[in-house]
Amino acid sequence: METKLHSFLNSNLLNKYLVGETSREETKEVEFFINNYPEAAEAYEKLQKNLELIAKAGAVDVPNHILGNILKALEETNDTKVIQLVQNKKTPWYSIAATAAAVLFAVSTFFLYQKNMGLMDENNIVVEEIYDLRSDIEKNNEMLTELSIELNKLNNPDAKKYVISGNERAKNLKTVAYINPVEKTSMIDVITLPQLPENHHYQIWAELQDRMVNLGILDESDRKLKPIPYMEDALALSIKIGKDGDETNENNTEVAEISLKDNKQ
Repeated sequence: METKLHSFLNSNLLNKYLVGETSREETKEVEFFINNYPEAAEAYEKLQKNLELIAKAGAVDVPNHILGNILKALEETNDTKVIQLVQNKKTPWYSIAATAAAVLFAVSTFFLYQKNMGLMDENNIVVEEIYDLRSDIEKNNEMLTELSIELNKLNNPDAKKYVISGNERAKNLKTVAYINPVEKTSMIDVITLPQLPENHHYQIWAELQDRMVNLGILDESDRKLKPIPYMEDALALSIKIGKDGDETNENNTEVAEISLKDNKQ
């Protein structure tokens, strides 16, 4: 329904309704949105106020010289020779005044129309900005919710923290693993990873009693908590350098390792 409201506010129906140009069906649609949606009622009220302000300022906005030009044009006559069958009569002053008033009204209406169109464009821009702002707020709320969930996992008293530092082959390497044996979850936070040659990457492995299990690839560009598979009976975690396309443990260079049994923090 918000999509329909957005489409309605971006249409020209409120402006047409305000100046009495809507059809019967359009009038029903406008009145439905005004009566049921505060945003539509607020937009309509704003248009009414803007129109009132323009109407009050309309006489000032019309250039002062226009009325003078109109009267001057009406007073000008062309020298045309005609056979006069009846006596010439002067045009009554009130007829000239009425004509001038009509022309002045037409000019004022034109200026009013231009201003109303400008206000309508501004109103549409404001509506779009409001929806963009709502979208940004929703995205920020989602990010805050995810961050809150991650912090709760880190602050869980059942979670154990393991700092994994690099050996001589990768002195600047540092990651932190969080393992919760109660909820059976594992996460790793990449802090620093030394740059590798092309076609190489870091892999994290879990050491079990009888085998090694690849838990995934680590990438420094992903600088946030990353879930990894939980291994029930893991004895240690290690980080190794592997080649792209090779997911086996053979020929991989180990650059960091930590025991999960003796180095709990």
